[in-house]
Amino acid sequence: MKKTGDEASVPQSEGDVNSSVAREAWQREHLDEETQELLAEDARYFLHQSLSSPCLNALSACEGSFLIDVQGRRYLDFHGNNVHQVGFGHPRVKEAIQEALNHLPFCTRRYTNRYAVALAKKLAGIAPGKLNKCLFAPGGAEAISMAVGLARMATGRFKTISMWDSFHGATLDAISLGGEALFRNAIGPLLPGAEHVPPPEPLECPFRCGTQCNLQCADYVEYILRKEGDVAAVIAETVRSTGTIPPRDYWVKLRSACDRYGAFLILDEIPHALGRTGSMFTCEQYDIVPDMLVIGKGLGGGCMPVAALLAREDLDIGQDRALGHFTHEKNPVACAAALATLEVIEEEGLVERARILGARFLDQLRQLQQKHSLIYEVRGIGLLIALVLRTPDGSPANAEAEQMMYAALTRGLSFKVTMGCILVLTPPLTIEKQHLDDAVQILDDCLSELEKN
Repeated sequence: MKKTGDEASVPQSEGDVNSSVAREAWQREHLDEETQELLAEDARYFLHQSLSSPCLNALSACEGSFLIDVQGRRYLDFHGNNVHQVGFGHPRVKEAIQEALNHLPFCTRRYTNRYAVALAKKLAGIAPGKLNKCLFAPGGAEAISMAVGLARMATGRFKTISMWDSFHGATLDAISLGGEALFRNAIGPLLPGAEHVPPPEPLECPFRCGTQCNLQCADYVEYILRKEGDVAAVIAETVRSTGTIPPRDYWVKLRSACDRYGAFLILDEIPHALGRTGSMFTCEQYDIVPDMLVIGKGLGGGCMPVAALLAREDLDIGQDRALGHFTHEKNPVACAAALATLEVIEEEGLVERARILGARFLDQLRQLQQKHSLIYEVRGIGLLIALVLRTPDGSPANAEAEQMMYAALTRGLSFKVTMGCILVLTPPLTIEKQHLDDAVQILDDCLSELEKN
């Protein structure tokens, strides 16, 4: 939680903050002099911002499911910024990167290359529906920008509907679509026409739907589409990295409403496409196809920054304009990494693995819930899992969630705290069963310690 002046406290929906008393206490107890000096150098030369510098710790290596800090301690990484579907340093991805570096380290504008073409062809082959055209970008926020630009170009409209608490990147247009105060507050005028609606989150629902979404939030989106009449696109995360998982009928209803009122449906699957939720693309679990789909993060195999906008072929209408004219648009090294990542996901059966291991992990965590009253709810889809913590009086257990995070770090488990009281657990899809069991034991121990104290 953060408070500025007379403003009400706002939950840090994108993650834990880097300026808390608990963090300072953990650092004093667990970081040696060499690490402290490196963190001080980092803070000296980088601009400070929430969620980044000043940093928590310093890393020397990462491999498979683990982070390794400069003191040699290993942490199971159940955060990974959601780039590690195939784990860190997968041999196939590293080999592909090295091969591209040896032959074509960069591709100048006006030229294409075999790595970029092969990746585009592969994405067209596995994408749902007729999403067989693409553009690449260095990151997810840039890909979101391209999607919005294409929607404006194709519809002649500029208004958008997106969700409060959502995150689509940290550029000015992306934070205009996003709904997080951490990024939006005191920044000045944002993108015009960017309207917001409540997300399908029962625990915070202004329509008071109770423990399950009753689709009133979807009805409200349709109400705005009808009243405005000239919305270019509805832009949303298919599921949220907070563990917010809409019911199937939510997306069926919004798909229909967008068609009815001539708005595009743009789905942001940057954190969780490519197998994490138990299907290659999360929208496949809702039996819908968006007009555009944005992917990234894990596309680079935990090594390279790369994202992609996937769009319907009939939206290939921008030949006379520059929609996503990025220096590294067709970077051969990034494209080689992405192509190898997709091959690993398919050949190692990681989509099915995420579904099977996710169900097993979810069951283990629900058993923990029976043992620990602090766990109010366990949510999950594939290997995207969230624990919602609440105190006995039903209020969000923000302080306890932060204590859990640092207690787990001490025991060798790293994860993200979001919305103040939600522990988000997103391990690599390559993780060993034993390491999932280890994580459950760590969480159990931390909860027991917290309840005892």
